[in-house]
Amino acid sequence: MEHLSQAIDLSSPGTIEAVTCPACGLLCDDLSVERQADGALKVIKNPCAKGVKFFQYLPSTTQPRINGKPSDLQAAIAKATEILGAAKHPLLSGLGTDIQGMRAVMNLAEHAGATIDHMNGKSSMRNLLVMQNSGWQITTLTEVKNRVDLLLVVGTDIVSYFSRFFERNIWNPETMFGQDTSTREVVYLGGRDLDTSHGVSPKGIQPTVLPCDVEQLPEVLGVLRAILLGKNVIATEVAGIQVSELAKLAERLQAAKYSVVAWTASALDFPHAELAIQNIVGIVDKLNATTRSSGLPLSGNEGDVGAYNTSSWISGYPFRMSYRNDYPDYEPHHYATDRLLAENQADAMVWISSFNPERLPPASKIPNIVIGHPNLALESEPDVFIPVAVPGIETKGIQFRSDSSVALPLKQLRATELPTLGDVLSAIEAGL
Repeated sequence: MEHLSQAIDLSSPGTIEAVTCPACGLLCDDLSVERQADGALKVIKNPCAKGVKFFQYLPSTTQPRINGKPSDLQAAIAKATEILGAAKHPLLSGLGTDIQGMRAVMNLAEHAGATIDHMNGKSSMRNLLVMQNSGWQITTLTEVKNRVDLLLVVGTDIVSYFSRFFERNIWNPETMFGQDTSTREVVYLGGRDLDTSHGVSPKGIQPTVLPCDVEQLPEVLGVLRAILLGKNVIATEVAGIQVSELAKLAERLQAAKYSVVAWTASALDFPHAELAIQNIVGIVDKLNATTRSSGLPLSGNEGDVGAYNTSSWISGYPFRMSYRNDYPDYEPHHYATDRLLAENQADAMVWISSFNPERLPPASKIPNIVIGHPNLALESEPDVFIPVAVPGIETKGIQFRSDSSVALPLKQLRATELPTLGDVLSAIEAGL
């Protein structure tokens, strides 16, 4: 077994305990990972499908490429520097990295006069815009784990995005205050064909399921909010859900000692989804007049929570911010990656994806620099491709958890010849 206090031989077989997994925003930190003689990694304790897939990869390449041809690192950095140096409006997008990598992104963006946007910017902005507009009352995973007695899940089954959520935060066997977690209630509101099996309590109590199309959630939540506000609702059903069932849900929420309303913004992929989130915020606000309730916006995949936190404390703004005019300029609609590319507002793009080899850059006709996971399954060769060490596998790092309240360390689990993202971006910045 390896310990932080010991000098670790990262090329020898061994078992690493208390490993943090950045495959999703939960950042489960209770994994045990076995390193084999060839460097392959295997999760042997507390696996989930996403974690197993994340750790089992071996690099398909450690060599950069220029226009599809093998190159050395220095030449690739020089070519990337040349492209950015010639650009008037460069775009740094993707941003799938940890905190150290994001700090390097911010330094390069300021130096190059670039715009930044995250690959999850579309879904993240659904939450950020509501929070900026009205504020909200949200909670942490730790408080959910220890206090919740009624969980209302809106528009998702959660486990499709965060595999171990119920295991670690709802049906956990122990709490700080001696709560019997098997008595917790779970309600699913909205969505179709969801996996609700994880909402079944250890005693076999089935969750309440009120299905509707996710596009209709704004009106369903609006009616639920109106009931809680004491408004007279004339309709008898909304989006196929009986208003009487929503009234029963309102009573359960009001009777709960600590309810939590959870959602995943990426699941609310329809026009004006902010209206659904705005109604969730209003429901939580009303409930707190007589009981205790909190929202739980679940995110954090591909490092998006760390990205907007890092950008915010450095520039004052989350992503979709630009240094084009030599100062931080925040415009969450105009500075979206797809819009900038569609309107020919960017003349070079750096795509960063360190965690997930399946998150590929959008198609564009401008010069492309791709920096990221060694196994990125690129559909076409960019002008420059530089593989970098994956945080939590080949390099240490720090990552923010989904609830944005805890930052956890990522361990290096094996030796590598790959540079870090910070090293590559710093070298490009130095050459500009």
